[in-house]
Amino acid sequence: MDDQQQDDVAGARQDDGAPDDGDAPPSFRLGYVPGATPGKWARTWADRRPDLPLDLVPVPADDAADLLRGGAVDAALLRLPTERDGLHVIALYEEVAVVVVAKDHLLAALEEGERVRLDDLADEVLLQPADDALDWPGGVVPGRRPFEQPTTTGLAVELVAAGIGVLVVPQSLARLHHRKDLTYRLLDGAPSAPVALAWPVDRSTDDVDDFVGIVRGRTANSSRGRREAEEPAPKARPDKRQQGGAAGGARAGGGARGAARGRGGKPAGRRPGTSRRKPR
Repeated sequence: MDDQQQDDVAGARQDDGAPDDGDAPPSFRLGYVPGATPGKWARTWADRRPDLPLDLVPVPADDAADLLRGGAVDAALLRLPTERDGLHVIALYEEVAVVVVAKDHLLAALEEGERVRLDDLADEVLLQPADDALDWPGGVVPGRRPFEQPTTTGLAVELVAAGIGVLVVPQSLARLHHRKDLTYRLLDGAPSAPVALAWPVDRSTDDVDDFVGIVRGRTANSSRGRREAEEPAPKARPDKRQQGGAAGGARAGGGARGAARGRGGKPAGRRPGTSRRKPR
C-alpha cells in the first residue's frame, strides 16, 4: 500500500474480514474492493459518529456482493456491473482506464498527460487477468485475445515488470500496484470503471443511512432517520392573529365599560342640562 492509500484509510480501523466473535464492541463494517479509496468518508464518519467505530474490510472484487448478502459487512464499495439481487446500489463515480507498461517501453516516452489509443496496442501482448475490473464488450478487448490470462491483477503486474506484455486497468489499480520499474498512461477507447456503494435491502439500518448521507454529501445538520426520531417535536406557537384579536377584544370591552362608568368605578352621572323626572 502506497502513501496515498495509507492516507485514505486514516481515521478508520482495518479489519481482516473475519466473522465477529460476539465479544467485540459494535462497529460499522465497510467493505471495499481493491483500488477503492474510502478514506475521505471514513474521516467524516469518525467526526460525526464517534460512538460507533468504522471498520474498513478489504474484500475481493468478485466476492463483494456475496459478502454483503451474507452479512460479513454492513455496506461495501464495489465495482459495477454487479448482481443487484437483494441489494441497494448507488453509483458514485467512474474511473478512467490506463495502460501499464515497463519504464523502458516505447509508450513510457509519452508525457504523463498524453493519451494512448487502443489501436496503439494492436501489436502488444495484452494481459487480461481473470479478475479484470473493466467491463469489456463480450468480456475481452474488441478484436483481441489476451496472450496470457493471469489469475489476478497482481500477477499481471509482475508479468509487465518482467517485460511480458502490457496491462489495461482502472487508474486506481495502477496506483495500488505501483512499482518503480513501471509507469502508466491514460488510454482512449477502453470502458470506464464505475464504483458504487451497496448494502442489503433487508438491512437498511439507521447506521447505513448515516453513511449514505456522508457519501451523498449531506451535512451534519441534516435531519434524517434516527436523528428525526431523537429530536423532540417543536412546541406549537399560538397564532399571533388570534392572540391579537383576543387582546383587541379585551381592550375594546374595557373601553366600553370605561365609558359606562365614571371615576372610581361608579356609574357616570347625568349629562349637564338634563333633568330627572319624578314618577307620578
